[in-house]
Amino acid sequence: MVLAVEWVESPQPRIRLLDQTVLPAQETHLDITTVDGLVAAIQSLAVRGAPALGAAGALGVVVAMNQASRDGWDESRLQAEVDRIRLARPTAVNLAWGVDQVRGAMTQGADQVLILARGVVTDDEAANRELSRLGADWILERTGLERVRVVTHCNTGALATSAWGTAYGIIHELHDRDRLGLVYADETRPLLQGSRLTSWELTQDGIEHVVQVDGAAPSTILRGLVDVAIIGADRIVANGDTANKVGSVSLALACARAGIPFVVAAPSSTVDLATATGDDIDIEQRDPEEVVNFGGRRTAPEGAVGFNPAFDVTPHDLISAVVTERGVVEPANTPHPTLLARIAG
Repeated sequence: MVLAVEWVESPQPRIRLLDQTVLPAQETHLDITTVDGLVAAIQSLAVRGAPALGAAGALGVVVAMNQASRDGWDESRLQAEVDRIRLARPTAVNLAWGVDQVRGAMTQGADQVLILARGVVTDDEAANRELSRLGADWILERTGLERVRVVTHCNTGALATSAWGTAYGIIHELHDRDRLGLVYADETRPLLQGSRLTSWELTQDGIEHVVQVDGAAPSTILRGLVDVAIIGADRIVANGDTANKVGSVSLALACARAGIPFVVAAPSSTVDLATATGDDIDIEQRDPEEVVNFGGRRTAPEGAVGFNPAFDVTPHDLISAVVTERGVVEPANTPHPTLLARIAG
């Protein structure tokens, strides 16, 4: 299985990242030994996906502590650098969560922090496999179909996690049970995480699929070509609203119209009970140039300015099920304000 994030000890302790900016053309790894290098990798999307960011955040604290020892940082500088990692991307709650899982152990030394960070990585894979089982069970029971045709958005596989995947993990679980039909993978503009990354993983796993432009997804759903939409999440707030890669909400709206399930899958670490509704989620705005350029060439007139929110929010009443490793809730049918408490971490 591909590993997006791993810790390597020799010849120098470091985070090893699979550089997702150059997939599928190249399989290149980045060796991260500095906070600057990790923040740049996070912000450039060399490492991406909420669970993978959680792992990178936890391991990043070890990187910061090692750099502090080499460069002679005082405690104030060290804490400021850890904060830089924690805040490198604001919408994905897992990044801050990963840092917070190990930060309290910093006074015990880098070795103890590394033990806890490796636990974050191990626990994420276990959570992904369990939520995939639960999600597949729920979908098969809800649809009653022998084979389920799926549409998915962005990338939620091993590349976006410590291993296995979330929404993609459910797809993989259905495939392993011989219960999966055709998969429609949205290309996911503007950086094509669907066509570059999800299609690459589906190909590696031998799963039959097609890649479609984002604008085709609602029509694919309304034409009856799929039976369920399965996406991931970068944040799930207390009332069940979810933030995911921009374009996700259009699938939810189409599913509601077509009367088919819209499923959100993520580990419990993605649940943010401290944020009340989706209106309170900080939506990351990325470089407008990503929208008006493609493949190094400008695609819009000079002077045109791109609008580039990285995420959108899907209201809870459009979500059929939220799946974590702790269980499944149905937001439209579950009373607020305790919606996600029983499946939160």
